[in-house]
Amino acid sequence: MNYSKKITALTSLLKKDSPFIFNEEAPSQFQLLKEAFTTAPILYHFHPSLPTIVETDTSDYSLGAVLSQVNDSGKHPIAFDSCKLLPAELNYEVHDKELLGIVWALKRWRAFLLSLSPIILRS
Repeated sequence: MNYSKKITALTSLLKKDSPFIFNEEAPSQFQLLKEAFTTAPILYHFHPSLPTIVETDTSDYSLGAVLSQVNDSGKHPIAFDSCKLLPAELNYEVHDKELLGIVWALKRWRAFLLSLSPIILRS
């Protein structure tokens, strides 16, 4: 869903030494987040014996990743994560941002992936 892009008005409120101004975009973005937290897909518990997939997506200004596993009923999400790129990272070339997304996701879920051979997919 690319939530980091859709909630920029909310995340900008969290910047240090910036005024907390709840502008006209913020309520709709807050409502979007509330709906996202209360609807499917439902997260599953991690099982070390199942095939594990790390999917990453990188945009011009953010990174996103999904940790999933495959069981008899199909692929199920274990964790979702995203972050905004740092100012220096905004200048990276596309291939460097893609690699940054993969490395970031592997570091993020290191505890799950340490003894596994995950499948890594990028968009």
